[in-house]
Amino acid sequence: METLDSQNPGLCRAAPQAHRFSRRAGWGCAAILLTLVLAVPAHAQSLRQGVSAFHRQDYLTASRIFIPLAERGNAAAQSYLGFLFETGRGVPQNYTEAAMWYRRAAEQGDSRGQYSLGLLYDRGQGVPQDIVEASKWLNLSTAAAPPLAREARARIRDAVTTKMTRGEIAQARLRALEWAPSREH
Repeated sequence: METLDSQNPGLCRAAPQAHRFSRRAGWGCAAILLTLVLAVPAHAQSLRQGVSAFHRQDYLTASRIFIPLAERGNAAAQSYLGFLFETGRGVPQNYTEAAMWYRRAAEQGDSRGQYSLGLLYDRGQGVPQDIVEASKWLNLSTAAAPPLAREARARIRDAVTTKMTRGEIAQARLRALEWAPSREH
């Protein structure tokens, strides 16, 4: 039930019962919002915990943290998990599984995933050997690399390019230009 506000004609004021309800609803919404806000850092903290375990070389713990994050679409966790599968640290070595996780990260624009996927294509590990696809991913990775990694990635990309014909180089560059990142659902 609403009543007119005598000091501000045209504005309505909620009756006391409605006001108590809206205040409770407001507190309920605030509690839900606070829960969501607190949940976001917990998710980020889990990634940090996984990276910390990875750097401590506790690969089993790292894999247990990265797997659920990677399954939910976290590109960084997918890249780390791909590395664990590629090297057999904390999980059984499996190039096909590594390529799948690298691809999921790479398609979201993760430059480490792109770099690692490019290397797998160059060597034919977990994916069919494909120099054009390798060059595409290495081009994308080099362009998106942080400054300290860019030069090293460019050297690897250029080494792969020396094995290619001009037509293959053009095809790889075209694929890289046509590529656009996509987010997982």
